[in-house]
Amino acid sequence: MSEVEGVVQGHRDGHGFVLRDGEGDVYLSPQEMRSVLHRDRVRVRIVRYDRKGRPEGRVLEILERRRTPIIGRLLHENGVWLVAPEDKRYGQDILIPKNATGSATAGQVVAIELTEEPSMYSQPVGRVTEVLGEIDDPGMEIEIAVRKYEVPHRFSPETLAQAAGLPDKLRPADRRHRIDLSDVPLVTIDGEDARDFDDAVYCEPHASGRGKSAFKGWRLVVAIADVSHYVKPGDALDEDAYERATSVYFPRRVIPMLPEKLSNGLCSLNPLQERLSMVCDMLVREDGEIHAYQFFPAVICSHARLTYTEVAAILGNTRGPEAARRAELVPHLLHLHEVYRVLLKHRGNRGAVDFETTETQIVCDANGRIDKIVPRVRTEAHRLIEEAMLAANVCAADFIEQHKHPALFRVHEGPTPEKRVTLQNYLRALGLGLSVSDEPTPGEFAAIAAATKDRPDAQQIHTMLLRSMQQAIYTASNSGHFGLAYEAYTHFTSPIRRYPDLLVHRVIKALLAGKRYRLASGALEEAPRTRSAGKAAKAHPQEMELWEGAGAHCSANERRADEASRDVEAWLKCRYMRDRLGEEFSGTVTAVTSFGLFVTLDALYVEGLVHITELGGEYFRYDETRQELRGERTGVRYVVGSRVRVQVSRVDLDGRRIDFRLVQEGAEMRVLGRRGVQGKAVDSEPRARGRRGRKGGEPIRESASAGVTADMPSADTPPVDRPHAGVPAGADERSLRDTADASASADQPATAVEQLQALKEESRAHKAAARTARKTGARKSAARKTAAAKSAAKAAARKTKQRD
Repeated sequence: MSEVEGVVQGHRDGHGFVLRDGEGDVYLSPQEMRSVLHRDRVRVRIVRYDRKGRPEGRVLEILERRRTPIIGRLLHENGVWLVAPEDKRYGQDILIPKNATGSATAGQVVAIELTEEPSMYSQPVGRVTEVLGEIDDPGMEIEIAVRKYEVPHRFSPETLAQAAGLPDKLRPADRRHRIDLSDVPLVTIDGEDARDFDDAVYCEPHASGRGKSAFKGWRLVVAIADVSHYVKPGDALDEDAYERATSVYFPRRVIPMLPEKLSNGLCSLNPLQERLSMVCDMLVREDGEIHAYQFFPAVICSHARLTYTEVAAILGNTRGPEAARRAELVPHLLHLHEVYRVLLKHRGNRGAVDFETTETQIVCDANGRIDKIVPRVRTEAHRLIEEAMLAANVCAADFIEQHKHPALFRVHEGPTPEKRVTLQNYLRALGLGLSVSDEPTPGEFAAIAAATKDRPDAQQIHTMLLRSMQQAIYTASNSGHFGLAYEAYTHFTSPIRRYPDLLVHRVIKALLAGKRYRLASGALEEAPRTRSAGKAAKAHPQEMELWEGAGAHCSANERRADEASRDVEAWLKCRYMRDRLGEEFSGTVTAVTSFGLFVTLDALYVEGLVHITELGGEYFRYDETRQELRGERTGVRYVVGSRVRVQVSRVDLDGRRIDFRLVQEGAEMRVLGRRGVQGKAVDSEPRARGRRGRKGGEPIRESASAGVTADMPSADTPPVDRPHAGVPAGADERSLRDTADASASADQPATAVEQLQALKEESRAHKAAARTARKTGARKSAARKTAAAKSAAKAAARKTKQRD
């Protein structure tokens, strides 16, 4: 058998997998997992394959063990001190010697480092290095998450010293070689709770030229904070910013990419303060096409700090009180709205995919606990800013592409062949008359979304469309943005909170100066020329490798930040629902799996699992094509979008899980809405029986409503371009696979023919059992009738004897 290397991913049920790049994962049994830890890099030998062709391995060597602290609760049980890791994927508790607990007391959350590694016959041993506090302390869930996901949350002393040495306001030297736009009435439009302001906008009607060269449309100015002026390559500020790669947003707290003096002060486009910026100045035609653009460094002064709510009110009523307070800005806001409408129309003509998702905002109390969860209303003001930022980003990508300079593009590819086939089968099963081709285009997705928006199962269809797409990533190899229907797209508009945007700024500045930006050194070099005059030379392969590495780093850290935010949100929601055990709520099915239903509650926007054992005393079949569970006896069907009523039955704070059970009336489940799409189901999974012994391994899954934390600035990022777009919300696909496959028997049929044969045999067995039951019932019925007849005859005889 072959030997392979990879990274261990533990599972809270005790088993694990070795993840290999571009290849299938290798299963590790619970016994093999005793000698390794989650995230170890190992070499394993494949010892066998199950009937589905899935490999199982044996650990040969631990190549690398991560030395990061492990977070957990310190417990004292039967005289033994131990730490139960917060991340259940570690799979085993860590023993703590009595003299290694430090100042910690039982029940506290601590960070530990290992002193003795685990083996096949012994548990790992560690010592306490940091005491975080009590589990109920305000903000403890954030302290746990930043360490659990290894989010850098402390700036180095060198970085803090460098930030402290920066000026509090602009110096005369900062203004050199910049255009002064301080008289242009640019404004920032952000959420009420925003503290850092990356972008300011301005728009005015514009007409020029005569005849065929005449132009009529709008001049759209997007000014972005010039972070690259203060954060230089190789500086301590730059090293810390690259390590973080993004700001991380939690309810009531932000872990910024840059120190507060920069993020909220010197770089932030605060109102009525002069700031350095990089400007994208665009001319937009009446059909929404960008006619021309230019980039240049400038000095600006934001004339007002506006909120989305305020701008939406002004656009909705230009004679209202909000408009009266901002009377001098109302004409410019109306021009912004005009250019937004033509940009939006052009977006539709381009075939960009646009899904309307329900986003939520967590409102916390003074103790950091959830006070309420409310839907985040997406107004015309949000969309206005989104379209302006999209226009600036696509101009930045085009500018870099024209100069053939390496940079980080935001790439979003179409569905993989496997996801495409799944989506085609799903659409075919619905009988819509609409599908996607073997080479899908954004326009096909947009057409399906538009054609089904008024259907009762629109949410289900749009969810399947979104999940069929891949995640957007940062890469130096531009292959376009599928969801937005752009041939080239990048991120330029948020350098305060995203490192890729900062790199794009540096590249644009270098190109404006006629030079090339070298990522390795951060230096600017003279741009070499090819034999064809005016064409820039291609980047060296080594340079491209560095850019690809930077893209992979930024993409990974973006996902890490998203996972940490979701983990905190899930913890808060579990804590919130713990006080509502036993209460009943109406909800909507947001996902269907082979092990149950995920339901989002209407009033609370919290999601939980209705396990298949809670669906009633009958067999349920999971139809992967239709994404539904169907009961064999009653025919009841559960699909995405089904309306149900549930009761909160269990809350697992450590596992971040909420369990529901369906509310029953008599013997039938009460289903509030439609029961699914009618038609014959395809038995694509083994049958699951209600009230059977519950198997572990359901994935941790957050709200499918794409929950957004309180401070998250999301208006400049469409839903399809966010890190969790294209993935089932909360749980990733591997987690779903873990549940479906790891708990399945190793000797299940491997091929479609074998699966069909097994299902036929199973069906014959059930029919035979039913016939036997009927025969047995008939014999018993006949015996009962004979006994009843004999009893009646005896009674009649007694009565006759009494009369005589």
